[in-house]
Amino acid sequence: MVHTVTQEYTSCIPAPRLFKAIVTESQDVIPKAMPEAFKCIEVVGDLKITKFPEGGEFKYMKHKTDCVDTTNLFCKSTLVEGDVLGDKLESVVHEVKYEPSGSGCVVKSTNHYHAKPGAVLNEEELKAGSVKAMGLYKAVEEYLLANPTVCA
Repeated sequence: MVHTVTQEYTSCIPAPRLFKAIVTESQDVIPKAMPEAFKCIEVVGDLKITKFPEGGEFKYMKHKTDCVDTTNLFCKSTLVEGDVLGDKLESVVHEVKYEPSGSGCVVKSTNHYHAKPGAVLNEEELKAGSVKAMGLYKAVEEYLLANPTVCA
């Protein structure tokens, strides 16, 4: 069974800059924007391996990059491994489009949660995960505002 959650986030950061910070240069930007939440992000081929600080709720997760379209500011990746998946999720497919809007942008995010056979997904848990993702956008936005040369 697949559950889909769609969200929008409006940012004051121009679409190409936010896309660069979160998609193509995430391994450099995200751990600096949220050091309390991310230890590091390693890029190995088409995989991004995210490691979390010791003592936290999770240890790691692996995303497979399915598509990065720098012209249309679109990214699709699949969370394929990690304790973030828990005992109910097989994978999570993320699709994100960054659309220019005024001097900033609108980030349109769709997550497809693929449950393991027989697993029942809790809508509240799925929404909580999506809220955490929106917190990432806010932290990166604040980091970019404080560091105007990063991803400029």
